[in-house]
Amino acid sequence: MDIDLAERLFVFAVRNILFLKYIPREPEFRNINYQLSRSSSSSGANYEEAQAAYSKQEFLFKIDISLKEMRESNYWLRLANATISFNEEQQIELNKLLEESVELKNILGKIAASTRNNLK
Repeated sequence: MDIDLAERLFVFAVRNILFLKYIPREPEFRNINYQLSRSSSSSGANYEEAQAAYSKQEFLFKIDISLKEMRESNYWLRLANATISFNEEQQIELNKLLEESVELKNILGKIAASTRNNLK
């Protein structure tokens, strides 16, 4: 059984928050920790808000924010991948998070594009 997009975004945020324990605590990595926590959870929160939108324009606005935050999550994951050495298990999880962020970006992008087309 496939989980719905809201649940998938929630699980993505949870997995990212749990992954943050592997980010080093040195000052140069604090921003990755903070920004990844914020953006990965914000994407799902904005998608949830979109579900209660009063208009298609408001729905599109929230979806666009959700997409923007997912793009940002992908960026921070890529930055962590490029700058931090992880053990094999951690690297496998990071690769899965990167893959999921790309898939979620694609899904949210298609929703945004479809909504824009329907507004025309």
